[in-house]
Amino acid sequence: MARSGAGGGGGGTPFGEPDNPFQDPAVMQHKPSTEYATLDVYNPFETRVPPPPYQPQLGAQQPPPVTKVPQPLASAMQHPKKPGPAESKNYGSYGTQESTAAATAELLKRQEELNRKAEELDRRERELQSAALGNAAIRQNNWPPLPSLCPLKPCFYQDIPMEIPTEFQRTVSSMYYLWMASTVTLFLNFLASLAWFCVDPLAGSDFGLSILWVLLFTPCSFLCWYRPMYKAFRSDSSFNFFMFFFIFFVQDIVYVLQAIGIPGSGFSGWIASLSVLRKNSAAAVIMILVAVFFTVVAVLGIFMLKRVHSLYRRTGASFQKAQEEFAAGVFSNQAVRTAAANAAAGAAGSAFRAQ
Repeated sequence: MARSGAGGGGGGTPFGEPDNPFQDPAVMQHKPSTEYATLDVYNPFETRVPPPPYQPQLGAQQPPPVTKVPQPLASAMQHPKKPGPAESKNYGSYGTQESTAAATAELLKRQEELNRKAEELDRRERELQSAALGNAAIRQNNWPPLPSLCPLKPCFYQDIPMEIPTEFQRTVSSMYYLWMASTVTLFLNFLASLAWFCVDPLAGSDFGLSILWVLLFTPCSFLCWYRPMYKAFRSDSSFNFFMFFFIFFVQDIVYVLQAIGIPGSGFSGWIASLSVLRKNSAAAVIMILVAVFFTVVAVLGIFMLKRVHSLYRRTGASFQKAQEEFAAGVFSNQAVRTAAANAAAGAAGSAFRAQ
């Protein structure tokens, strides 16, 4: 009775709970209202407004606050990285830039040497091919370039692009131009001496010597120092190199004497031209111009001597090779061998008769 009365009068369970579970205060505090957006009132065509922040009621139980772990502590919780072996840095086979630059320079030097040898082989191959084809008509003498009507014929064969290696062609051409410049200067010296002789009759000896220098130095300089230099670069001949150095050194001394112009020497240098300046200004101007040419030729001669010497040291020539070439050339000469045989036969006959 008490149970039924309690149930009928109170409208709840025997434990004091209401019959309707939706009447529970925990459910009633979350009853839909205008403060919360629900599916019943959701309209997808309306402009969505963010819901207001959640504000719990006074009687509701708040969740415990979330504590943030400090960053140093979180990083400390991670597993420490095990130290690995030191990474080896490989920058190539050479450790420093200096060694790399030195190796590059060495490779470039070897490459230039190989190119020079290849050009030399090509040149010799062309020569052999031309000789095999019977180049008697092709290799005819072409210097000096005389006209066909002239009774005199060329005495030498000269072809710098064909016979001289590429790296030496510029030097050989410069020496050829130097020889031509010295020849032209000697001819101008002849004209200046003629003008001086016209002004001063006592300068007849200088005028005569100027003619002699033109006739003597022009062919001798070509034969004595230009041709040996040409042959030295053509065939890499140590003997011709030494012959050129000895004679061209003397030629440079002569160039300096020509530029000085000692009176009575036949050269219209500085001293002779300045001495004529007080007598006749026109002749003095011509002689001063020749003195300038003599000075330029002397400076170029000294410069080219140093340049050829630097190239000579690169070719690998030596005094021992020069001696061997000289001995081989002497003993291969038929005239020398005939003279030596006659001398030996005469000495043997004299010794036999003496006995």
